[in-house]
Amino acid sequence: MDMLAFNDDVIRRFRAGEQIEGLHRDALVLLTTTGRRSGTRRTAPMMFVDLEGDPLVVASNAGAAEHPAWFVNLLADPRVTVETPDGCSAEAVAEVLEGEERARVWRDLTAGFPFLVQHEERAGDREIPLVRLRRGR
Repeated sequence: MDMLAFNDDVIRRFRAGEQIEGLHRDALVLLTTTGRRSGTRRTAPMMFVDLEGDPLVVASNAGAAEHPAWFVNLLADPRVTVETPDGCSAEAVAEVLEGEERARVWRDLTAGFPFLVQHEERAGDREIPLVRLRRGR
């Protein structure tokens, strides 16, 4: 499967307000980051959960040994754009959760989404980052 073409189709359908076959539209956001080397704005569709009114995304990269490119980009520049299922687009600042807060949120996530445990196992020594997207701050 060509993931770039798949993601482009998801982004197009999401922005058009359409249902997306095989995905729960209400559980998706579009996250736009700035390329750390190129400076190019790049958008990625991803699952999110609500964390106290802010979207929270998981940089699991399906359990790969390396972080996803979008995560490395937001480490270099945490100013991002978030598009939510209700059609809103907002500037946000990405904050990587740490310590007890990360541990608590990870426990809650893995209870609700057991596949994340498999991602964690496949990731080996890499701790999967949890990223809160604080809008309008």
